[in-house]
Amino acid sequence: MKQFALFAATAVAALSLAGCGDQSGGGAGATRDQIRAVGSSTVYPFATAVAELFVQGNPGMKSPIIESTGTGGGMKLFCAGVGAQHPDIADASRRMKKAEFEQCQSNGVKDIIEIQVGVDGLAFAESKQGPGLKLTPKIVYEALAANPYGKGPNKAQTWKDVDPSLPAIAISVFGPPSTSGTRDSLAELILTKGCETDPAMEELKKKSEDEFKATCTRVREDGKYVDSGENDNLIVQKLGANPNAVGVFGYSFLEENKDTLKDVPINGIEASYETVSTGQYPGARPLYIYVKKAHMQAIRGLQGFLDTFAANWNPDGALTKRGMVAAPEDVRKKSAEVVKSLSVLDGSQLK
Repeated sequence: MKQFALFAATAVAALSLAGCGDQSGGGAGATRDQIRAVGSSTVYPFATAVAELFVQGNPGMKSPIIESTGTGGGMKLFCAGVGAQHPDIADASRRMKKAEFEQCQSNGVKDIIEIQVGVDGLAFAESKQGPGLKLTPKIVYEALAANPYGKGPNKAQTWKDVDPSLPAIAISVFGPPSTSGTRDSLAELILTKGCETDPAMEELKKKSEDEFKATCTRVREDGKYVDSGENDNLIVQKLGANPNAVGVFGYSFLEENKDTLKDVPINGIEASYETVSTGQYPGARPLYIYVKKAHMQAIRGLQGFLDTFAANWNPDGALTKRGMVAAPEDVRKKSAEVVKSLSVLDGSQLK
């Protein structure tokens, strides 16, 4: 019976997808003549730029629908199933998680194409009128962790409480929500690195991976860290109104707002095109798109959309002019091959 149910569900999805390719006939719910992408707020402006270029190069095609839902939220929508009612692409500011891959598989999303489209930096910024903070992963962790090193609730009120070299101004950080890939990057690239400066955390990791993760990545909820939703431009605006605050978002938003914001160096390294592209910057991270292979033939223009991405992710391409950092040449070459061959992701490599 289970096998029959799975076969029936697959057949329904296939029929729904077949309807996507036939724009002449009925059932509005079963057809879609636009590409749909969901996911990362960091990748959003680049996917939007590709959508504009795609329409310019393909007269008569409808503009793809690009939604900023956050990486985690996008993955849930993407992995919900195959068919016209589900998105074709998930934009992500981190790699797909093993649990997400398994969720996709259980819902019939079997063949997933993974394409690294560029690189980004997890930038820390303050207003031009800000105090000129200089931070490290250890300082950020001790300022934002809910339970630093497992020693009890975070009592630090000012940056000086964390490190005597910093000014006695209140800790105030505007950052992404838990559904965001940028929040995942903050946890992995900064908070965990800061947490691991305490040798006892290595022992905790051996004892309990879950307890280690909670201790190292759970953020305090007393107002010092303010979840600012999936709109990174809102964080930019909040920094203008709060000169002593720090904002956390993708490097491209810092680059686009250099007239009002300045970088907060991490480990003495500023986020710049060069430091992010070479991996020197501690917050450097890859950007991805995930595509359903089952939708490639059914959704008109999907291959052309991927081709447009590949044609514009070079160092002198349109996407770098929008603030994206080009991936290293070997990565771009590999990604271009994936766009061409549509080879699928091996989930065994995921964490």
